[in-house]
Amino acid sequence: MANIKSAMKRIKIARANTLRNSMVKSALKTCMRKLDESLKTGDEAKIKESFIQTTKHIDTAAAKGVIHKNTAARRKSLIAKKLNQAKAANA
Repeated sequence: MANIKSAMKRIKIARANTLRNSMVKSALKTCMRKLDESLKTGDEAKIKESFIQTTKHIDTAAAKGVIHKNTAARRKSLIAKKLNQAKAANA
């Protein structure tokens, strides 16, 4: 345990940031899972809404520094690819 006051403060801040980061990551994973579920059902309105929410969560996570910007771009590309494959399968 730290003895210096500033080091104790940094520990407290690090815990708060870790909690925030885990909340953002958890929400992102939930959104990704909901998108996959809606792609399986095939409901167009639900798929579109899930896609918008997922991209919003990905952008938020990247903006807060929870995930790297290239990781965000890769994930958005992946879900767009899944969306296009689902549209092609339904057509």
